[in-house]
Amino acid sequence: MSKLSNQIAVVTGAGRGIGRAIALKFATEGADVVCVSRTAANAEGVAVEVRALGRRAWALAVDVADSAAVSAAVVTILEQAGRVDVLVNNAGVTRDGLLMRMSETDWDLVLNTNLRGAFLVTKGFTRAFLKQRSGRVINIASVIGLVGNAGQCNYAASKAGLIGFTKSVAKEFGSRGVTCNAIAPGFIETDMTAVLDVSLREALLKQIPLGSLGQAEDIAEAASFLAGPGGRYITGQVLTVDGGMVM
Repeated sequence: MSKLSNQIAVVTGAGRGIGRAIALKFATEGADVVCVSRTAANAEGVAVEVRALGRRAWALAVDVADSAAVSAAVVTILEQAGRVDVLVNNAGVTRDGLLMRMSETDWDLVLNTNLRGAFLVTKGFTRAFLKQRSGRVINIASVIGLVGNAGQCNYAASKAGLIGFTKSVAKEFGSRGVTCNAIAPGFIETDMTAVLDVSLREALLKQIPLGSLGQAEDIAEAASFLAGPGGRYITGQVLTVDGGMVM
């Protein structure tokens, strides 16, 4: 039996990159997947791939920073899927820039999507998790939330906040058998890193002991572990998947 057999997983930001990799990994491990993305086309595209793996899939277009939209999505998911066993808060954006030039709009957009979004979605499923006395919450943070980065104070703040959120939720949910952990990816081959110029890419590689950027599938493997039987007694932790960049 696959380790996620008969589980229902919700993955936000599932339309591409790390979110898509997690959704597909969960499907190969036997889970049915609710694919949440800002755009309907991206959500449905991943749902089609999940169904091709023989699992059920639902596609929802949701702005996770929109309280009303999240509340409506939670109701729809619980009505259609019946329950949720695993929640992966992966939806995230960047709007990089030096602090002195950063607009309030760029600050608010990143904090609202990356941190407020995780708060709204997790809160939405809290009653269901606590009632069933089981569940896994996995928040996709970043090594930037651990060490900071020039030009990314908004992103760093959102991911550092997500780590604090993770630890607090773990303490609140623990007595009901619900775990909450974070994964902090390093530099991963995604659409965001594809645009880096050669010199910046080489500089990044020099910071990574393993000498290469990670793959979205590396994060998916970590999420699968935390969602599966191996993660039963792990909560409130930050699993750094970064090739050794942050030690």
